[in-house]
Amino acid sequence: MTTAAETPPVNAAPLKAGGSGLSRERKIALQYCAVSLLGFAVDAAILRVGLMFGAPAWVRIISLICAMQVTFTINGLMVFRSLTWRTLPRQWSSYMLTNGFGNVCNYWIFVTLVSLHWPFISDPMIALGVGAFAAWILNFTCSRFLVFGKVRELAEMVRGWRGDP
Repeated sequence: MTTAAETPPVNAAPLKAGGSGLSRERKIALQYCAVSLLGFAVDAAILRVGLMFGAPAWVRIISLICAMQVTFTINGLMVFRSLTWRTLPRQWSSYMLTNGFGNVCNYWIFVTLVSLHWPFISDPMIALGVGAFAAWILNFTCSRFLVFGKVRELAEMVRGWRGDP
């Protein structure tokens, strides 16, 4: 892991409703999306293999936990560039809590769709995609502003969009 002195965090500059702050946010969102796709691939691969040995609902818990570890590490080191040995315990626990909530939603959608036993939508891989997409927005917002970012920046950005002083 890098130290804060070696690499300035991507989220060091204040957010702005227009200009470079917003383009920086787009870049972070795209990078986060790429890491999410990698996490999705890890999740899907473990789920696919695990389905040979167990029930989809239990295997899905294991695949989610593994994917969360992968995405936490890559997001902290490469996307938000703010993960250090000093911040690791707080950021890991914050990430697991916030993204865990998003993934509970993801899991609930998955189990619900699989349990419907409808021809297309109940396929475990389709249900995986629907649940993952629904959780992505929640997980990105929590990761960006609560785990690796600054809540004050979000408030300033919202005030700028509304035109508040």
